[in-house]
Amino acid sequence: MLTAAAVTVFAAFFFYRSLWAILPLLPVGVAFFRKIRREKGEHEREELKEQFRECILAVGALLGAGYSVENAFLECEQDMALMYGKDALICGELRMVRRGLNINVSLEELLTDLGERSGCEEMVQFAEVFTIAKRNGGNLAEIIRSSAELISRKAELKREIETLLSGKKMEMSIMRLMPFAILVYIGSANPGYFDILYSGLFGRLIMTGCLGAYMGAYALGELVIRRMKREWNY
Repeated sequence: MLTAAAVTVFAAFFFYRSLWAILPLLPVGVAFFRKIRREKGEHEREELKEQFRECILAVGALLGAGYSVENAFLECEQDMALMYGKDALICGELRMVRRGLNINVSLEELLTDLGERSGCEEMVQFAEVFTIAKRNGGNLAEIIRSSAELISRKAELKREIETLLSGKKMEMSIMRLMPFAILVYIGSANPGYFDILYSGLFGRLIMTGCLGAYMGAYALGELVIRRMKREWNY
């Protein structure tokens, strides 16, 4: 929220030199806040997915040591706390699993709920396969191993795509900052050069048009990146 507020204040000052402009620019701050929240959610999903992979690997090892699958999920909470810390996302989810098992909620239901809440396709698929295998007597250890390998392969593919996109993202970031850098440089070298744009109706209309063009270019860049990700099934 503070970052979104700072962006709104910066836009009001840079394009209008007036704090009163914050009010009509509030939608800009709201849009930026939603963007930050969406990116934070995506980061947390990827973090949880990686932690879940380590979790099911630990469960598979405990199954090999003779634990029941329910007890294996309960015991691996300690391993995850040592690996990622007690405040890690997976530790919070395992605590929910523990509470659910204590009130006789089935492990299948708890894993299904975890997959749906996480929004991770791999976790949803794991819960579905796990439910079928547990009810029909499938090889849980093999299912866990295969699921961990699938998550690892997709994580590696994602890293490769991120590497390919990093150059484009850097270019886009430079292009976004360049207009401000140019105007700051000109304004510093020639004080008062842009004063006409911040006074009078005509100047404010021009700056409003510049703001609209900049926001359109910003949105177009985001759209291009999203389409590239969809084309690569990322």
